[in-house]
Amino acid sequence: MSDTQQRIDELVKTHDIVLFMKGSASFPMCGFSGRAVQILKACGVDPRGLKTVNVLDDADIRQGIKEYSNWPTIPQLYVKGEFIGGSDIMMEMYESGELLQVLGTAS
Repeated sequence: MSDTQQRIDELVKTHDIVLFMKGSASFPMCGFSGRAVQILKACGVDPRGLKTVNVLDDADIRQGIKEYSNWPTIPQLYVKGEFIGGSDIMMEMYESGELLQVLGTAS
């Protein structure tokens, strides 16, 4: 495993919720990343407790996360070490109620 893959693996495994995105939770740099943050907020995830990784700050991470997940686009959500998907999958899961269950924020 490369150094980049190890860094990604550590991030994914040491935080309950990790969003690899363009920008930050308070300042998303693309519409899909903004949508992902809004979906998480709608699920009751506190943005201050959300671990975000700005892929624009690190070209190795930006490419490496695509290889790590075998998923070509960003954003990418991980919950408890498991790859969930991008903003479209997050939206589908949110609408069905499945994302609330995965996040453990179901009421």
